[in-house]
Amino acid sequence: MPDFVALIRRGIRLPPAGWMLAAMLAFYVLAGLFGRDPWKGEDAIHIGTAWHMLHFSDWLSPDLAGRPFHEPPLYYWSAALTGQLFGGLLPMHEAIRLVSGVWVALALIGLYYAGRELYGQESAAASPLLLAGCTGLLFHAHDAQPMLIALAAYAGALGALAALEHRPDLSGVLYGTALAGCLLGTGIAPSLPLLAILPVAWWLSTNRRQALKTIARGLALALLLILPWPLLLLDLEPARFHGWLNTELTPLRTPFSFSGAGRFLAMLPWFAFPAMPLAAWTLWTRRKEIRAAPQLLPLLFLLLTFLMLALAYRPRQIPALLLLPPLALLATPGALSLRRGAANAFDWFAMTTFSVFVSLVWLAWSAMALGWPEKLAQRAIVLRPGFVGHLDWLALLIGLATTLWWAWLIVTAPRSPYRSLTHWSLGFTCLWLLATTLILPWFDFGLSYRPVALAVAKALPEKHGCLAERGLNETQLASLAYFVEIEPLAATSREGRKCDWILVGGDTRQEQTPPEGNWVKVWEGGRAGNRKEKFRLFSR
Repeated sequence: MPDFVALIRRGIRLPPAGWMLAAMLAFYVLAGLFGRDPWKGEDAIHIGTAWHMLHFSDWLSPDLAGRPFHEPPLYYWSAALTGQLFGGLLPMHEAIRLVSGVWVALALIGLYYAGRELYGQESAAASPLLLAGCTGLLFHAHDAQPMLIALAAYAGALGALAALEHRPDLSGVLYGTALAGCLLGTGIAPSLPLLAILPVAWWLSTNRRQALKTIARGLALALLLILPWPLLLLDLEPARFHGWLNTELTPLRTPFSFSGAGRFLAMLPWFAFPAMPLAAWTLWTRRKEIRAAPQLLPLLFLLLTFLMLALAYRPRQIPALLLLPPLALLATPGALSLRRGAANAFDWFAMTTFSVFVSLVWLAWSAMALGWPEKLAQRAIVLRPGFVGHLDWLALLIGLATTLWWAWLIVTAPRSPYRSLTHWSLGFTCLWLLATTLILPWFDFGLSYRPVALAVAKALPEKHGCLAERGLNETQLASLAYFVEIEPLAATSREGRKCDWILVGGDTRQEQTPPEGNWVKVWEGGRAGNRKEKFRLFSR
């Protein structure tokens, strides 16, 4: 007990190391993974796909609601595995989503290793803290998202190439595993920067003969891990293999998009904050050493990734995640070499910003759970018609503990180059955890398709035969499959035209009209908070 009291009084030690750093990063990884339904968008799509793989034991290639889903399989394999292992302890969608935490944890570990190899032990903790503190990652790190595999692969490959000379055997294994994971998890395009950076890593090495051997071993291991799946798919399901290959190669056939590159650049100031300005500070302070490996390796990897994104992807947040590992690594020296005034300003900004937002989350919780302030409570109902708030004691206790911990960090953190970075990364995590506990029911009410799926299942008779669909997107199909095990057929397919039931979805009256013929509307509904999106169930 005296030791615990002494720890409370002393506060966190900086730089964080050992179990303290592991606990901080685990807090980041786990916050927001639990307690919510699959949300519309990527989360529902990938959870539904992994559920189909597990439920039907169809492990060779992914299916979305019974239809071929031309995506690499690694994320769905790993998600189905965590679903199998933890599905008895957690709701299945949470057990499946847990694998995202595993991949984010691997990304943080890989970047710690890269930071230690490039900048030394004292600077190593800053690299994963910078990655965790990036605004864009927090919004996607706790969703079911295959791009998190590429995030882990990029961090691991940077670590492997940073240690190319010091630990050649380990580097070859780590690089080969990272390359194989990236291709089997996210496809050909994200794997290209991992290949394009190899000549740079070889050129930066002082023992180039040894580096060449290490790289060759890594590539051989990657081929050994990659080839079995596409060869087996080609042999057993050639149509699916060609569909997957065409999906992978189509973006690479498009011309380079300068407008897309500009949009990715415009996204970075907020998406990669604070890593981007700190990376710029690193380049300025070390401009005379720009050709040294600690600067050149992450910088060129960043540029190669940026070129790949402009070539192969539309400017969206999810592919932009791949820019974060090299940016965070490049920002590591800059974060620890800020001048005193800048470091204090960053620290005060972090403490003030997150303290204000924590207060706002508590105010929103009070409006939803207690009905005060009254006007804010009314506004919450206007935005989510039908929502009824309630007092959840477990969420309240988690929120109180998180808020007290944030206050303890502010009061006890010692002066250190790590202070501002720690306050930023953990402040962001505390805010996210509060938002995903205290006001999670409000978000869940409007972002889940569970009520729609249950209503459709209730409206259908027990022996309804087949159900066709028109106008449903991938999120809606995945939600129907996961929540009520209904996998509608496309209305335009030969089998779908024979169905006596059809579910129609859309935002306009024209989209919601029944098909030609004698059809009777049986049910109509929609998702709470979305007045335009409607679903109609018709019987022939």
